[in-house]
Amino acid sequence: MTNDAPHSAPTPLSRFLGGWMRHPSPQEPEQVPDDAEATEAAETVEAVEATEAAESAVSPEAASTDGPAASAMVAGADTQGEPDATPAAPGDSSTGDEAPVGQEVTERAGDPADSTNPTNPDDPEGAEEAVEEEHVIEVADPRDFADDSGPQYEDEDFDDIVDGEAAPAPGPIGTATPAIAPSSITSASSHSAPSAAEAQAESAAVAPGDPGLPAPGSALSAGPAAGSGSAPSAASSLSTAGAAGASAADAAASAASADTAQVDPEDLLPPLKSFKNRFIDRELTWLDFNERVLEQAEDHTLPLLERAWFLSIFSSNLDEFYMVRVAGLMRRIKAGITPVRASGLDAHQVLAQVTSRTKELTARQAALFQEDIRPALAERNVKILGWDELNSDQQERLTRYFRHQIYPVLTPLAVDPSHPFPYISGLSLNLAVILRNPRSGKEHFARIKVPDSLPRLIQVPGRELDAADKAAGCAVIPIEIVIGQHLDHLFPGMDILEHHLFRVTRNEDLEVEEDDAENLLKAMEKELERRRFGDCVRLEVEDTISSFTRRYLVRALGLKGDDVFELPAPLDLTCLNQLHDLDIPDLKYPRFVPVTAAGLAAYESSSAPDVFAAMREHDVLLHHPYDSFSTSVQEFVAQAAADPKVLAIKQTLYRTSGDSPIVDALIEAAEAGKQVVAIVEIKARFDEEANISWARKLERAGVHVVYGMVGLKTHCKLLLVVRQESDGLRRYCHVGTGNYHPKTARGYEDLGLLTCDRDVAQDLTTLFNQLSGYAPRARFRRLLVAPRGLRDGLVEHIEQEIANHKAGLPAWIRIKVNSIVDETVIDALYRASRAGVPVDIVVRGICGLRAGVEGLSENIRVRSILGRFLEHSRIYAFAGGGQTELFIGSADLMHRNLDRRVEALVRITDPAMVEDLEWLVTHCASDDVASWHLQPDGSWERRLLDAEGNRLEDIQDSLMARARSRVKGRH
Repeated sequence: MTNDAPHSAPTPLSRFLGGWMRHPSPQEPEQVPDDAEATEAAETVEAVEATEAAESAVSPEAASTDGPAASAMVAGADTQGEPDATPAAPGDSSTGDEAPVGQEVTERAGDPADSTNPTNPDDPEGAEEAVEEEHVIEVADPRDFADDSGPQYEDEDFDDIVDGEAAPAPGPIGTATPAIAPSSITSASSHSAPSAAEAQAESAAVAPGDPGLPAPGSALSAGPAAGSGSAPSAASSLSTAGAAGASAADAAASAASADTAQVDPEDLLPPLKSFKNRFIDRELTWLDFNERVLEQAEDHTLPLLERAWFLSIFSSNLDEFYMVRVAGLMRRIKAGITPVRASGLDAHQVLAQVTSRTKELTARQAALFQEDIRPALAERNVKILGWDELNSDQQERLTRYFRHQIYPVLTPLAVDPSHPFPYISGLSLNLAVILRNPRSGKEHFARIKVPDSLPRLIQVPGRELDAADKAAGCAVIPIEIVIGQHLDHLFPGMDILEHHLFRVTRNEDLEVEEDDAENLLKAMEKELERRRFGDCVRLEVEDTISSFTRRYLVRALGLKGDDVFELPAPLDLTCLNQLHDLDIPDLKYPRFVPVTAAGLAAYESSSAPDVFAAMREHDVLLHHPYDSFSTSVQEFVAQAAADPKVLAIKQTLYRTSGDSPIVDALIEAAEAGKQVVAIVEIKARFDEEANISWARKLERAGVHVVYGMVGLKTHCKLLLVVRQESDGLRRYCHVGTGNYHPKTARGYEDLGLLTCDRDVAQDLTTLFNQLSGYAPRARFRRLLVAPRGLRDGLVEHIEQEIANHKAGLPAWIRIKVNSIVDETVIDALYRASRAGVPVDIVVRGICGLRAGVEGLSENIRVRSILGRFLEHSRIYAFAGGGQTELFIGSADLMHRNLDRRVEALVRITDPAMVEDLEWLVTHCASDDVASWHLQPDGSWERRLLDAEGNRLEDIQDSLMARARSRVKGRH
């Protein structure tokens, strides 16, 4: 008998992995069994299967065994005794190989002699042998790294366009039910779970041997609890009784009298999917986050200029939200794509709520500035003046300033039959001017753009900030007021009837067809040119605008009345950043100077620490901005560039500055002849142009620049240095949660790990090979990597905590992230809560999860911390049955992070580091720290005081004090 099909057709899993299949070696002929051998093998397999079926029908233990796993054990029995097998990393399959399950069993069964682990670093001979024997045909496309079945939209909430019921976890969540009132959080009574006795009676009514149905108590009927280590369920007892010939009625009666302790508590709760609005809409919860930023500005205990700074952040956040998220909603509505989202709302409903809520928040912001912060600044001699508040000398000097500095830059644009309505660039400030020709009496419209190249706030002559007397303060005037007072210079001979400030927001989300782009860099540059011509999505006008001018602008810009925001002047409070830059220490946070990390130096010194020597001795945990970025990560790159023993440097760059010392160090290393690879993400939103600029600068210096991967953004924060040492090559690694950006590192709270650990080094080497070449079959030891295995790895850890809790082992989950909206992970956390596992989540921004809902999330508490520094680190900690497992890295729990980005989490193994990070996330979630608490109805409640009225601890102040104490202890 000949074998005409040397390999099976790709299964759905193999298609997910790019259709990879084993093929026979071209050097070695296929071993085709003769008919006798094939018949004997088939009879042996049938005998084994028959024996197992008989045992599973009689023995509850056998019935509760995972069927596919048992088959795999039989097929690969010769591999069970491998002494050198490397333990699987979290998120990996139990075999430690990332090949498809069916393929793996075939390979192992077909090659009994292959008992070595080809990826074991301690077995180079075995690895070489495996390479010689294994021949794999791989698809030559970097997108094999991604799940092609995953969503492709940049706006991740449109990923929920799916019909039908949600697939069982951990698969993707299906379409949610239609919109339900936000207050209706409890489950519908019609979906309540059947009693245990009813469920057991139904299962007993099915004959154990009925073809096409799972046997009661088998892995298929036992649900997720099967194999968890819990006591045999009543269903398992029923399967034994059925095998002995007991009737269905007897089995039901036996089940009704069974000990209730054997019933899983979660089975007594309503089904998880009966909580129809268990997800908070992503756009609405983002507005909750920005409201918390606004509440920071409302906090009178903060320094005055810091409150003004939070007002500025609120405005810039809202600008980006409208340019991307709201623009995406409008684009979908315009295209007629308005499915019901996971929150139960469609795009029309979400847009209506976003518009209403945003108008409330912007009105609140404007009132806060006009009635509180502006008068308070004036009391401290920092004044924002109007033209009428200036004396004649100041007006005259500003008129001269206008003629010499402003007037030459301005370009008035008239609108008439020969001059169509001009293009209005996004986020630009503009003056709408209504003119009248005194000869004809006709009225005309003109537009003047306020130049971006000039400062928005001009210091009033004679009231500049005096460095010698900062308490004297200063006075500023908005540039649009100065322009408005001199319109006669721009329109001589015309009557100025009225003028009003307005501002337009456009859709500025990029859409690059990467599949069709021969050169991603050129495609991005072309798309950047088109970005500024995106559709208008918002119009901001002064509340003094006339109805005629308002209607004219709405019609000319193609907007609707709901898209207009009328606010008191000045518009665009991002200008308050200029006030925050004033050097007035009494109105700002006390100065904080980061310290050198404890693991890098025993004491503070003017000389830089030897980063390589410190890393050889032990791993180093970095916590920025408390630990200095410049004396750790930045110094690491600089020393690597200057060290003649360093052979190669590989680094991912998502956001950085063009004048960054890190970019300069990479250029220096390349010019010195080192192998330098920079994985540059040119699709980093709103940093695309800057990234393209310094990426070209790197290329000109000889750096090998790789522009990410098609279809994926490279968001992981990785650095690998290869150094020649006396005992051979050694690899030095950095894995972080934040960007390699020296400026933002002073204001962002982030974590980083410096290590020489061999497993981490091998993982980073493998991942860099994936990013720059083709290595789709790689596996990792201490990393969880998206989009392949990060979500599954986290869900696996959550499910393990549930199993540990049921087994009486320590079980808890503690997470610190920027955002959480992924429905699969949220549902897994709900299951953990319903099983009794305590879950603490600290989230800075978006949170689509509900906390404290009866029957759903009583054991989940969610906290949010905002402060002087932007909380940016990501920590995932699990009790692990008493052996804490903890990860840090770049990934948030969002669709874009888990499906459309290359992300990496590294497992922390040093006990002291694990303890320190576990304390951090636990303390942040405690009631002793000032934070916002998520309520069951989805609202956020700020807690600043304890029950006795004492102010709660500011965690950032505590960490700064701890950093200062380390410096004092070194002297």
